Amino acid sequence: MNHVILMGNLTRDPELKHLQSGMPVCEFGLAVNKVWKDKSGAKQEKVGFFDCTAWGKTAETIAKYFAKGKKILIEGELDYQSW
Repeated sequence: MNHVILMGNLTRDPELKHLQSGMPVCEFGLAVNKVWKDKSGAKQEKVGFFDCTAWGKTAETIAKYFAKGKKILIEGELDYQSW
C-alpha cells in the first residue's frame, strides 16, 4: 500500500501547466516540520522537503487558491526517485 498524508507550507508558488491533451498539472514544493524536545529538554527541529505534483481539478484548485508560505494538507501516493 502506498498512501501518504502530508501537511506543511508551500516553499514556492504553485506552477500550473497543461499537457497536450489539455490535462492540468500543478507542481509545487512542500516543507514539513517536525519539532520535539530531546532528553535534556532542548528543542529540536527537523524539516523535510518534498516536490509535489497534482493533476486535474485538484491541480487547478491548488494553483488558484494557494501561494508560497500557505499551509496545505495533501493526500496521495509517494513516488520515490534516487539518482
